[in-house]
Amino acid sequence: MPTKRTMQQAKGNRGQRTTDNGGRGFDSLEANLTGQRGRPTQPYGRIRNLPIGLSERVRAASINSLNQILADTIMVRELYKKNHWQVTGPTFYALHLLFDKHYNEQVVLADTLAERVQILGGVSVAAPHDVVQLTKVERPPRDAEEVPVQLSRLLEAHEIILETAHQAVRRATDDGDDGTADLLIGQVIRTHEMQVWFVGAHLSDVPLLHAEQPTEMVGERMAPRGRGRVEA
Repeated sequence: MPTKRTMQQAKGNRGQRTTDNGGRGFDSLEANLTGQRGRPTQPYGRIRNLPIGLSERVRAASINSLNQILADTIMVRELYKKNHWQVTGPTFYALHLLFDKHYNEQVVLADTLAERVQILGGVSVAAPHDVVQLTKVERPPRDAEEVPVQLSRLLEAHEIILETAHQAVRRATDDGDDGTADLLIGQVIRTHEMQVWFVGAHLSDVPLLHAEQPTEMVGERMAPRGRGRVEA
């Protein structure tokens, strides 16, 4: 059992430079490297002057738009994963797989948006608490919700992003920021529009087992075919 003296010596030796049998120096593996804090390498909102042929004003406008879309994209991404875990009901299997597929597509979008912010010389929003402060997407409850509510939340969030993206495209195009406009049109808008189509199709009120009777117009009224005419 180690004595009090040997324990104190071991404690005092932590972090000291020692040598192995070959005489080569190395830092003790017990060196405490945690708890360090320092100045930021780049404050949020400050723009690095990168030589990419765009003025600081143009880059600042695009960075603000992209960070807004990024925050909303991260929220949508997490909504998809939340719904993937919590969905229930007759459409469980189909939606369980669809939500996970869309989640993975949103992961790619978030990464692409963040990289574009960095390319423009900005700092991309990243931490969850910062995302919650910036996003326009409504925060969902911790509870599991019904499928129609899950789908409605997703569609509303997609629309928020699409509206912001369309505005950002027009601004970037006018400013000559072709890279940002191309990203928003080719990846953000097209991905969100596709996902809206797939999610929205599940909210169609169609019969599952029995088809509705065909109808025909009689004057300004609808009548089932094969059941006689209805007097106008």
